[in-house]
Amino acid sequence: MIQKEQHFPTNICFLPCHLNLSLPPSLPIQPASLALRSFINHSNLNISPINQSVNMGALDVLSRKSGVIVGDDVLNLLKYAKEHKFAIPAINVTSSSTVVASLEAARDAKSPLILQMSQGGAAYFAGKGVSNTDQFASIAGAIAGANYIRSIAPAYDIPVILHTDHCAKKLLPWLDGMLAADEKYFAEHGEPLFSSHMIDLSEEDKEWNIATTKKYLQRAAPMKQWLEMEIGITGGEEDGVDNTGVDNNSLYTQPEDIYEVYKALSPVSPYFSIAAAFGNVHGVYKPGNVKLHPELLGKHQAYAKEKINCKEDKPLFLVFHGGSGSSKEEFTAGISHGVVKVNLDTDLQYAYLTGIRDYVLNKKDFIASQVGNPEGEDKPNKKYFDPRVWVREGEKTMSARIKEALSDFNTANQL
Repeated sequence: MIQKEQHFPTNICFLPCHLNLSLPPSLPIQPASLALRSFINHSNLNISPINQSVNMGALDVLSRKSGVIVGDDVLNLLKYAKEHKFAIPAINVTSSSTVVASLEAARDAKSPLILQMSQGGAAYFAGKGVSNTDQFASIAGAIAGANYIRSIAPAYDIPVILHTDHCAKKLLPWLDGMLAADEKYFAEHGEPLFSSHMIDLSEEDKEWNIATTKKYLQRAAPMKQWLEMEIGITGGEEDGVDNTGVDNNSLYTQPEDIYEVYKALSPVSPYFSIAAAFGNVHGVYKPGNVKLHPELLGKHQAYAKEKINCKEDKPLFLVFHGGSGSSKEEFTAGISHGVVKVNLDTDLQYAYLTGIRDYVLNKKDFIASQVGNPEGEDKPNKKYFDPRVWVREGEKTMSARIKEALSDFNTANQL
């Protein structure tokens, strides 16, 4: 059975009182803007222009308006992002707490969102006590995280792309396990468990990288599943991928390489994106130590357009890796050249810590023991050391940093 879209009431819809009409009883309770669109679509009315001034946004290109989206909805959302010059932040999540912090930020900012799990983050979802021999914990954790996100995301009334992060050659058994879960889910529900995956063979020989990526896209294509690939190397280190010692020339992808990827993958499926290297480095480094050249992305688009002989100025879906620590100007430049996804991890790890750190420092006299604090030696401290209290402080600061990114990437208010 194909899973049906669910709507969760988050606010009340008020229609213009002078219409003096009620919603058709078949319509579900929805947020105001969405309900008004549904009302207009279900009604044979000639509404005057003043009453048609509904702000249309990214939701109008989606068949599923909230929760995890897949297939053509992913393609249409990324097309819309490219056309309207915004990028969707991809947030690395490792727990239910980081998931809800991310969803809350996107809901408040009226933005779509990408939630992604790395191989290490997926293993953490399963629990550090679970063996990861043969990627067992990473596969189990990714599936558990995906099911949790699918369950809770509709409550936030935003579209979510469910993605997995860097999968290097040595981690391919992890990807194989997730694809097996996708195929099982597809057989039962008519869609894959995950919206998309990333395969990162950028450390390998270029020809092998492209050929292997093509094989995985051929496996994903019947499910209309998106695949992100990387060509050219993102420096630094992140979750099992260490490129700290690579030659600097490898940090810049050539236009010819990008076109080779497009030429190999486009006959298989339109559901793919390319993470091209333009000096990117994972992690945060001292300002001035990392030289980004986002203008190279424009050259990649121009070269591909010429070779493909297409009318579209930006035929490629590009991804910005190593986003933590980059400037707003660098993000804006990348987005202007067709970047539709920006990875954020390191900045958000630190943001999550700051809320908890500050709480512990401010409440140190109230969490030193279970009983007794500056207000009295018999005063209980449970309300201070309850994990729901101090974990929530981390969620707040992480959420605030995500909202900042949503503003920087022009993602806010796109719904």
